[in-house]
Amino acid sequence: MNKFKHLSQEQRYQIEALFRNGTSQTKIAAIIGVNKSTVSRELQRNTGKRGRYSGEYKAAVAQNRTDERHRLKRKRIKFTESLKEEARKFLVVDKLSPELISVTWKKQGKEGVCHETLYNWIFTAKKSSHWRYRRDRELYKNLRHGKRKRKRGNYRHTRGIIRERVPIDQRPPVVEKRQRIGDIEVDLMMGKNHKSALLVLVDRATLVTTIEKLDGKNADIIEQKIAKRIQRIGASFFKSITFDNDMAFANHYKIRDKFNIPTFFTRPYTSQDKGTVENRIGLIRAFLPKGTDLNQISREQIQNIETKINNRPIRKFNYLSPIECLMKKLGVAFMT
Repeated sequence: MNKFKHLSQEQRYQIEALFRNGTSQTKIAAIIGVNKSTVSRELQRNTGKRGRYSGEYKAAVAQNRTDERHRLKRKRIKFTESLKEEARKFLVVDKLSPELISVTWKKQGKEGVCHETLYNWIFTAKKSSHWRYRRDRELYKNLRHGKRKRKRGNYRHTRGIIRERVPIDQRPPVVEKRQRIGDIEVDLMMGKNHKSALLVLVDRATLVTTIEKLDGKNADIIEQKIAKRIQRIGASFFKSITFDNDMAFANHYKIRDKFNIPTFFTRPYTSQDKGTVENRIGLIRAFLPKGTDLNQISREQIQNIETKINNRPIRKFNYLSPIECLMKKLGVAFMT
């Protein structure tokens, strides 16, 4: 007896003709050379149940249904050890989420597993005592999760009057739309015991992020760092800069006057006014956790983190990276 096999389109037309003539399923199977159960399953799946073709078998309809089922059926990808090794690197070194790992494989044209499979692997390893999961038991610690904590205590020198401070409610409405390149949010990321810091600048439209290691936190040093970054990129790129109320940014007006860039300040104790840069600092923390002595981190390490963040896919950009989003916007601007 022949084993089950998939029917060809020609065999389906044979079944249609024989079934219409009242030929038994056993005889149809013998004529077309398949198992009787194959014919039975085919007729059960594809014989009309109601309406005009109730009780009839149509080969063309059956073939279309089969093609559609095959199209919709997801190809099962085996989660091989080589894929796991790649996933470990993406998680531990690049700090990518399972969703972004899956997207990265797709962008590379590689057959990888879905993010649900990755989460299942990570949390199975966390809970299992089996020896084969021993290597991966700590992988879950690389996931970004939990509620965003309010920042950041009273260690900042926030007292004092910032000269020529312009509040955020006077910022042009176009900044809120996040469509224009060059509207920048600026903040400090503090290191161990608040004795070291990074200067972080983020473009609101593209999330392109620049990170500067600071040799000190006074207003003159920070003014010089921002000025050098503006000169390196070009003042025409910058449309506005938004700071918080730290006295470290007290020299904002010198930047404003030198480069003709409007500067604005958030409302006191209102971190959501600079949520973009806060979010990017949260991502930098995946590489440099709280308690890290930033004085011990080299500029090369900082540059490497900046590169990883700017090449990380972003869901709201349809998984383009910040750099890709910037290039796309610059291309559109050039064409128009």
